[in-house]
Amino acid sequence: MTIIGDLDSPTQPDLSRWVDLDQFRTGLYSCMTRRADALFELVDAMLCTPGRVTDLARLSLEPVHRRGHGALYDGINAGQIDTEKLGPLVAQAPIPTLPGPDGRDRIVLAVDVSNWLRPDAATSPERSFCHTYPRGQGQAQMIPGWKYSWIAALEPGSTSWTALLDAHRLRPDDDETAVTADRLRAVIERLRVAGHWSQGDPSILIVMDSGYDVTRLTWLLEDLPVVLVARVRSDRVFYAPAGKRRGPTKGRRPRHGHKIALADEATWPAPSVTTTNQTPNYGAATTTAFDRQHQRIERRGPWAGHQGELPIIEGTLIQLTVDHLPGDRTPDPVWLWCSTTGATGDEVDHYWSAYLRRFDLEHTFRMLKQNLGWTRPMLRDPEAADRWTALVLAAHTQLRLTRPIAADHRLPWQRRLPTHQLTPARVRAGFHRVHRNTTGPARAPKATHPGPGRPPGHPNRRKAPIKPVGKTSRTG
Repeated sequence: MTIIGDLDSPTQPDLSRWVDLDQFRTGLYSCMTRRADALFELVDAMLCTPGRVTDLARLSLEPVHRRGHGALYDGINAGQIDTEKLGPLVAQAPIPTLPGPDGRDRIVLAVDVSNWLRPDAATSPERSFCHTYPRGQGQAQMIPGWKYSWIAALEPGSTSWTALLDAHRLRPDDDETAVTADRLRAVIERLRVAGHWSQGDPSILIVMDSGYDVTRLTWLLEDLPVVLVARVRSDRVFYAPAGKRRGPTKGRRPRHGHKIALADEATWPAPSVTTTNQTPNYGAATTTAFDRQHQRIERRGPWAGHQGELPIIEGTLIQLTVDHLPGDRTPDPVWLWCSTTGATGDEVDHYWSAYLRRFDLEHTFRMLKQNLGWTRPMLRDPEAADRWTALVLAAHTQLRLTRPIAADHRLPWQRRLPTHQLTPARVRAGFHRVHRNTTGPARAPKATHPGPGRPPGHPNRRKAPIKPVGKTSRTG
């Protein structure tokens, strides 16, 4: 079998990408229904500025941003972006695929949450408690901020590229599992309309970390052609299919079979599939799969209002163990749960290797925050943060479209890289050269005079109210 992490899929230069880039830029401008010129030039300034984006005011000094800082902030605070139109536009860009166990390529999506921390913004509404993980064991903290759910398509091989497809802010009172299911459903529909998936193609694989309720997500997405793979905590308990009722008495047939505690090896049954593969970074990777395992669902929380009998959602439980980790660290077993049953050895290896590609999304988050300055603006209004996030998503999509046509614009001490190996930061470093030959639909600014401003001696006496953090209503 082929391990996805060992693949290298170079992208050949294609001059037709110039047309794709121009069409995307024209479509992006049409998605901006208010303050379009200021918002569009803000995206160009974000991509053309040398170095990292540190604040919005410095972006107004870029030559590609022909307006003042007042127009920039007015676009962020009072502009409008049609996200229902932007989503399908982003989905029309090329989507990477990964080779499946049957030799056919399939789309692999990763879903994860990244936090925009705002601990000191007491007047900003709709902040949630964001779970953060500083360095050091046992140092997790809950910090107020905005949580954004991102969906991206993954690439094969060792890469820092992902194809971002959707970004949505999770409100404090949201049912995060239901919202995630709705966003995944919307993204898959966009991929179908754009022609990236059609009837008869392999099912779309969705990988996620242990923070998601994968059992409920499987039930919510049961009508879609998807396969879910998620990591589960090592203290979870699963159950085998129920057998016949024991004893001579009559009664209700049992719903759950043998209990499997992941932390107690004595409770593990005989595996249905066992595989071993050699990997370059982790040594021998051994997987042990247990077929038709399900979690016990209780009528509480999100299942409290469920009508009828609670469902039994079976899948394949996979344990992954490796010889070593980078840095000579001692590895702990990783438990995964897949929403399909009857998986073969090649399919089990495909699922865990595709899950490892999920960590490429962490490189994308670091790129968004450190280079594009996603979380740098000190915005009060969450709607303004949504607009800025949509602009960051559009900027990253332009980098993906520029990737095949970009030249390596490197520093003297940086190693020369071929086009298909350029990182997102290296592509952005040379974007200003590509920008010269692209379509610029934004109109030239009109001459104007600054407003009178606040009269001297009349300070603002209306203090902004303090907003609560976290849920404001009782939800299931």
